[in-house]
Amino acid sequence: MIDADRIGYEYIRRDEHGEVVAVETALDAVSFRVDRGSFVGILGENGSGKSTLAKHLNAILIPESGTLWVDGIDTSEEGVLFKVRRRVGMIFQNPDNQIVATRVEDDVAFGPENLGVPAEELRTRVDDALAKVDMTNYATTSPDRLSGGQKSRVAIAGVLAMHPSCMVFDESTAMLDPNGRIEVLREVEKLHAEGITIIWITHYSEELIGADRIFVMHEGKLTLEGTPREIFSQADTLETYGLEVPPLVSLARELRNKGINLPLDILTIDDLLNHL
Repeated sequence: MIDADRIGYEYIRRDEHGEVVAVETALDAVSFRVDRGSFVGILGENGSGKSTLAKHLNAILIPESGTLWVDGIDTSEEGVLFKVRRRVGMIFQNPDNQIVATRVEDDVAFGPENLGVPAEELRTRVDDALAKVDMTNYATTSPDRLSGGQKSRVAIAGVLAMHPSCMVFDESTAMLDPNGRIEVLREVEKLHAEGITIIWITHYSEELIGADRIFVMHEGKLTLEGTPREIFSQADTLETYGLEVPPLVSLARELRNKGINLPLDILTIDDLLNHL
């Protein structure tokens, strides 16, 4: 689905005279593969490069070095932008930055409309997308009247209406309260069950317990890769990167420190109860 080969990207800061005052390496020779239908988590602290990486996945940014392929399409080639964005949809951290219309159904129609979807098909796509995120009853509502979790679901519907095969969530729960986070995560689990490839970018490690694989970013590099059990068994390393481990992983470590014989890969309450 997605292949990255040593991609690199830098941010250049200039003064009022146009002189370069700083160069920040956001991505440093990052390589990875995301298989179709998988659920991949990207974990990293603020400034680790994970949001810059997210913007490369649907060609908002183009690698300055290395190559990124989406379904075999090199994102740096001329004229491939719409091909890439038909395949990979992006949901940003703040849904208000993604909502452009004054009615929910108009906003959901915006993406496919810009892809040239015929009017007769557009109505079906909008209705289907709203139904998938349980927002049908809000079709004619102004987004301003919605909660944060509901706005996030509208943003998801807007991407779903474009019929992507992959959806990238860039810290999409960061501005939500606990109930809003649960709402969005529940919708994402449903989408993954339907076969959509999910790339979930976060610094909330507990959101990635159910991922197939996790990539850990630190200072622009991909430093760790593995299953949730493999990644969270390295709790000390994650904490040196400024990351908190899931609460149950932390609890199991404290119990080990008290002399209770527990393995390193405790992830769930059932794991803990079975070993105790």
